[in-house]
Amino acid sequence: MGDKVLQRLSRLHKPGWLTVARVWDALAVAVLVAAAWKVFVAPRVLHASDAQTAPRVVLATLAGPQFSLAKERGRVVFLDFFASWCEPCKASLPLVERYAQMHPQAIVIPVDVGEPRAIAAPFARAFHLKGVALDPEMLAAHWFGIDGFPTMVVIDPQGRIRATWPGLNPAIAFNMARAESSVR
Repeated sequence: MGDKVLQRLSRLHKPGWLTVARVWDALAVAVLVAAAWKVFVAPRVLHASDAQTAPRVVLATLAGPQFSLAKERGRVVFLDFFASWCEPCKASLPLVERYAQMHPQAIVIPVDVGEPRAIAAPFARAFHLKGVALDPEMLAAHWFGIDGFPTMVVIDPQGRIRATWPGLNPAIAFNMARAESSVR
């Protein structure tokens, strides 16, 4: 009889499936799944049949000449919508600018949204941004359906919106390269 009691007591003291280590394991898996979703699933490129025609946008630039989306037909265009007050933009912009420098065939246009030239110009200089377009009245942001920053919009050579990627994505260069090759 004493052995049976000891067996029952030993079963009561065995740790259950829910331990602190298992909770940490579950959290680690959740973080990995979220990261994989952000890198591989979220930045989708729309199939050509699902793409919408991009608005005919003409924006002033810090450099002087206007940027006209229609003049870029035949090339893939990345519109990177940002604002100087946006902390995730400050992390994303250098990644996007590095991609633009390493891929000179790509048309990458940083678009400062909702700010006057007096704020956009020093910010662009501080982040070494090239070809910054200005959208102080937020018209282009509205036409493209931008509701947060940073947001990347991919326009294919036929002038159709092929992707919109909201939020900070540490693998943005990878996704830009993938988009550039898939929408040609």
